[in-house]
Amino acid sequence: MLILLVEDDPAQLEPLRAALTKAGHIIDAIEDGETAQWLLSQKDYDLLILDWMLPKVSGVDLCQEYRRGGKTSPVLMLTAKDTTLDKVYGLDAGADDYLVKPVDIVELLARVRALRRRSPLWQGDKLSLIDLHLDLNNLTIERNQATAQLSGREFQLMEYLMRHPRQILSHNQIEQALWGWGTEPESNAVTTLVRRLRQRLQTVGAKDWLENVYGMGYRLNVPEK
Repeated sequence: MLILLVEDDPAQLEPLRAALTKAGHIIDAIEDGETAQWLLSQKDYDLLILDWMLPKVSGVDLCQEYRRGGKTSPVLMLTAKDTTLDKVYGLDAGADDYLVKPVDIVELLARVRALRRRSPLWQGDKLSLIDLHLDLNNLTIERNQATAQLSGREFQLMEYLMRHPRQILSHNQIEQALWGWGTEPESNAVTTLVRRLRQRLQTVGAKDWLENVYGMGYRLNVPEK
């Protein structure tokens, strides 16, 4: 999923970002509500994780504004406020779930998996094209009883390709889809990533599915049944 993570404490932001990235998600990690406001006007996110107390614009205000705009993606609120009235206020503001700090990473990831199932883009625990299956929880690809484990970034690319089968995707499109806001991949990052993913696909007998379209980009050229 593409996740907007807003937390003003860098000491808490980085471990959360790292854990979510390792789980295969693409993270825009932001430290203030004003920047988050701008990003929400530019991108469609699958999930928002918002700290309640933020500089400039609070997480509750962000959530309320997001809902007023008609957006329906799940919102998980992080806060040190743990009274029943606080929880009710956050939920009434439009949040779908509530996690009290200090955040337990294992519980956070479980809550994210649960909220993913509520997303309008939810398609189940696996993506499948013909006989190729991508497990969204275990970060594996399977075909003909063969399985290959993917790294977080390989998984992100595979999911992106499978959600856009037979489409030519440029280097720039892939960079924008896979690298979070404010991060700059190295010039050869996409080429290297495609090469690694082809090696994983070779393990399950699908290396030829990932095609290099000269001068244009890459395409998951799924064979006809």
